[in-house]
Amino acid sequence: MHLWAKGTLFSPMTSTTPPYTVSRRRPGPAAALLGMAALGLGAVWIALSPAQLWAQIEGDRGIVPLASTSDIQVNGIEVNTTGTDGQEARAKGWELAAREAWKKANGPDMADGTIQSMVSAIVVEREQIGPRRYIAVLGVVFDRSRAGQYLGGIAGGQKHSAPMLVIPVLYSGGTAQVFEVKSSWQKAWAEYRAGTSSIDYVRPVGAGGDSLLLTAGQPGRRSRAWWRNVLDQFGASDVLTPEARLERQWPGGPVRGTFTARYGPDNTFLGSFSLTANDEAGVPKMLAEGVARLDQLYGAALAGGQLKPDTSLNVRPQLDPGLAALIAAGQTPTAPAPPGVKPSDGASPAPSATPTAAPAETHTFTVQFASPDAGAVDAALGAVRSAPGVKGASTTSLAMGGTSVMRVTYEGEIGSLADALRARGYKVSVGTGALSIKR
Repeated sequence: MHLWAKGTLFSPMTSTTPPYTVSRRRPGPAAALLGMAALGLGAVWIALSPAQLWAQIEGDRGIVPLASTSDIQVNGIEVNTTGTDGQEARAKGWELAAREAWKKANGPDMADGTIQSMVSAIVVEREQIGPRRYIAVLGVVFDRSRAGQYLGGIAGGQKHSAPMLVIPVLYSGGTAQVFEVKSSWQKAWAEYRAGTSSIDYVRPVGAGGDSLLLTAGQPGRRSRAWWRNVLDQFGASDVLTPEARLERQWPGGPVRGTFTARYGPDNTFLGSFSLTANDEAGVPKMLAEGVARLDQLYGAALAGGQLKPDTSLNVRPQLDPGLAALIAAGQTPTAPAPPGVKPSDGASPAPSATPTAAPAETHTFTVQFASPDAGAVDAALGAVRSAPGVKGASTTSLAMGGTSVMRVTYEGEIGSLADALRARGYKVSVGTGALSIKR
């Protein structure tokens, strides 16, 4: 322990005789400024060190979105059935769920066997199996190829949007977050089956650098150049910002959720609504319902002409027309002649710009590729996006361990795209408007 007194440093543990005297000269303004600058640089170095940056992206983050198919899914079917044992009660519950889902989808009257033949899957949201009783909340998926002719009114014949990047912002406990941790709001969007939606959602996984690039502050940016860079990373044309704000009335009590639909680089407001869960256990169901209703808001905005890509996101610097003509003619601009000097009689006028070939027509193709892991998905997207003529590529269906699908916007015909991918080492099979690639 040391004590300061009258400019002298004493050590009470040794002797009362001062071992040395401390100078009382104070540093000048320049020295003080340099010292503060050194401390500031040190703080910045500590804050931006590689270990600190890595800590922001490491950890268990990311939820892979479900594959989006065109099948028709009806959720939230509650069943309560009995039987001689639990398995028989469960079978009766699934049959009842299919019948109730068919009614909820406004399907025509049909025999139970016919309805069962059109069911492709049962999604178990929650279930309890007893010795002779079955209580559950189920979702029923109908195969569109068989049920579409009867349920054509569900997402049938409506136009689809351009690819829209989804940034799900959650406000909970006074904190705004997107992909910093695995949140229930991100999970609700990842599990939403958007195959029958009129919106082409581009849903980031949220792992790796996504948590640094897509934050709750990103929707507040207005720079079109920055937004263009972000959208190009995901092959999207514009952005959607669905917000969920959770307010807990008291511990263990009701949870109120306020949901807001926003879109575009200006974070334009589209609509809002509120839902309530009785307790914390009901929050996932409330969030899933919130996603479905937000999808309806976005679909209505698309039908009303509001949800279209912002043209300012595609603005490119324009050259002066005269300079552009000179560049096209292969000449450089010349300085004007001094006053009183006439151009020589033999001078010939600058040649007119040669006509340029019309750009190739842009098409959209479907590309299937094997996706054993996330690395294979990134490699396939990178290879396709780097091919000449490709204007954008984004996944529309992710199936880890199986075959995933991406949508590719290409300036040219499908045969040219196939040749470009073969040049990158892929074996390409060409179909009608679609390709299948593999190593």
